[in-house]
Amino acid sequence: MEKIPMTRAGYQQLDTELRDLKGNERPAIIAAISEAREHGDLSENAEYHSAREKQSFIEGRISELEGVLSRAEVIDPARLSGGIKFGATVDLVDEDTDEEKTFQIVGEHEANLEKGLLNMRSPLARALIGKEEGDSVDVQTPGGLRSYEILKVRFV
Repeated sequence: MEKIPMTRAGYQQLDTELRDLKGNERPAIIAAISEAREHGDLSENAEYHSAREKQSFIEGRISELEGVLSRAEVIDPARLSGGIKFGATVDLVDEDTDEEKTFQIVGEHEANLEKGLLNMRSPLARALIGKEEGDSVDVQTPGGLRSYEILKVRFV
């Protein structure tokens, strides 16, 4: 099985979600299904069908999280140095707009652009990997070709 690289924070976030699903969501939906069954005819019981759909989603997510966490390879970025690689936090400036951005390169299961967590398989992350401070990279994005200068690389 292929290992899934992940930061400690990403692992803990997924583990917390899994514990919540198993400890809170699963028992709550079982109770909701039981209550809906008491309302009679299941073929026309919207509450029952809704609860069963939610149960299916919860069980699927539990299975997915268990699979991801069992294959997770937790990498501590603080132990790394050098050029840009998994776990690096990178300060960039868009060479066209002078807008500065900061991203940490993380695994796909913990990526969240709004929080500055960049999927290591994204075009920008792939362009950055192996580069150093002061380098420029050109990235083909859905909005067109973008050029960035790497201002700072750190491992925290």
